[in-house]
Amino acid sequence: MSQPVRLGVIGLGRVFERYAAVVDPIVRSGRAAVVCAYDPKAERGAVAEELFPGVGLVASAAAVIADPEVDAVLVLTSMNEHGDLGIAAYSAGKHVLIEKPMATSMDQAAELVRLSQKSDRIMVCAPHVLLSPTYREMHRRLRAGEIGDVKLARALYGWSGPWWGEWFYQPGGGSLFDLGVYNVTTLCGFLGSVKRVTALVGTAIKERMVNGEPMRVTADDNAQVLLDFGNEVYASVTTGFTIQKYGRAPAVELYGLEGSMDMLGDDWAPRGFEVWRNESGYWEIHEETAPDWPWTDGVAHLISCIERGVPSVTRPEQAYHVLEVMLAAMRSAEEGRAIAITSEFPEPDYTHESEFVMDERRKHDTSS
Repeated sequence: MSQPVRLGVIGLGRVFERYAAVVDPIVRSGRAAVVCAYDPKAERGAVAEELFPGVGLVASAAAVIADPEVDAVLVLTSMNEHGDLGIAAYSAGKHVLIEKPMATSMDQAAELVRLSQKSDRIMVCAPHVLLSPTYREMHRRLRAGEIGDVKLARALYGWSGPWWGEWFYQPGGGSLFDLGVYNVTTLCGFLGSVKRVTALVGTAIKERMVNGEPMRVTADDNAQVLLDFGNEVYASVTTGFTIQKYGRAPAVELYGLEGSMDMLGDDWAPRGFEVWRNESGYWEIHEETAPDWPWTDGVAHLISCIERGVPSVTRPEQAYHVLEVMLAAMRSAEEGRAIAITSEFPEPDYTHESEFVMDERRKHDTSS
């Protein structure tokens, strides 16, 4: 595209401010423009106007979607709104970025996948963990067989929980949708489609203080999830709003038959990785190459894919699969049994990104 990618934003809370930090330099370079935005809390519009002078503040989410000047819609609302807004935006012929999870029901998620498969519009679904340079390098090494066949894995992410936004603790919210989604996305990107789920999921803290007021918690805040990928490949996810702190435990541990590989930091904020190979007999430490990589990088990826006319690395089918896994975990806990997973998703394809990086390097070398 020779013209800037014109963005419409739905939801101007904390998450928007983090996305804005990625969008701002792209806007300044002339590759994008934030043309309109909406939030039901009118006072948040001032933040958008300060960050992107000239942005049009409209009266509804529908107005953002209907705006003919908008090429792509960013859905940055509470989780239980993602599905309907994503469907509306995609049905209107927009490119779409949807914060995680893509929806809170399988019917909504199925419709999003159906729409994406019949359209040339790009749909990027958070979390964007597969885009980090650390993740990509680990993925490349695993596919090259550096530690042999991976048979066990573990992922961890949690904290004590938000003190804003009642919806985190109400149906459609919860720690699996807000936190566990990162780990499940990460593991599936490395190991493929899940075949079966067994889980313990519950509400450990029945009442919390949110926005200075006590509220009853009716969503999950504590979970242990076991994933069966088939062929005797098993993984676990530990997540919840019940984790005060954790120390130097890796975000992700992958155990192969010829070695081990750990992602350091969190999967949404990696800090390099380490590799043990039986043939070498020592840990190789790989320092983080992109310490400032933002977890909101999906918006830069969306804009880049629109400009180049190429598909995104993060596929709606994987987001659908991850949602099925999380809902199966909740059902497993309720029914006390393993739940089969029926969906599958394609292998993450970094081909276009590898070509793009090489092209950019050639341009840089030529200009130098």
